Amino acid sequence: MKKINLATLALIVLAFVLGFYFYPKLPEMIASHWGINGEVNGYSSKLLGSFLMPVISLALYLLFLFLPKIDPLKENIKKFRSYFETFIFLIILFLFYLYLLSIFWNLGYRFNFGSMLSPAFALLFYSAGVLIGKAKRNWFIGIRTPWTLSSDRVWNRTHELGGKLFKAIALISLLGIFFPQIAFYLVLAPVLAMTVYLFVFSYQEYKKIEKSQN
Repeated sequence: MKKINLATLALIVLAFVLGFYFYPKLPEMIASHWGINGEVNGYSSKLLGSFLMPVISLALYLLFLFLPKIDPLKENIKKFRSYFETFIFLIILFLFYLYLLSIFWNLGYRFNFGSMLSPAFALLFYSAGVLIGKAKRNWFIGIRTPWTLSSDRVWNRTHELGGKLFKAIALISLLGIFFPQIAFYLVLAPVLAMTVYLFVFSYQEYKKIEKSQN
């Protein structure tokens, strides 16, 4: 097994270990959800709050391992497999970091969730940009529209642009460190705008191909 996969599994195991360690120290009802203003707006039982995130991390990891095996274009995934595995590690790392923030909050520490999550989002989006830029056409990983899935040329053009946009969003999300009250919007607004733009872009690229063929 590759070192990056071992590191991913180690993070998941560590999350479970921390769950068992901190379980007796946590209150019976713990904060589990924070609003866009950084204030708690949801609670869960101690059992759920202690182990839900580790369970989600394990389930996601197994799903990420399974999907490439059933992809009809699995040979294409092999071409960027190392980037995909690195991205999986960073997703699990992001969830682990979020889990730690939740644990420490419920132990009595106070901080602004928006500013604390901003650098984590930046790292995740930048790594997504790297992965998107390297991804080859497949059914599960990447920017999947009817037009990218129908044409290698449209796929490549869309993902080249998408990789750059993800990296730009990573830089924008860092501003949340300095503007914690709007940190959520600095992530959500650019992501929504990029999603719509890339959808339209892939369609336009496909129509260019159709026009050139006719």
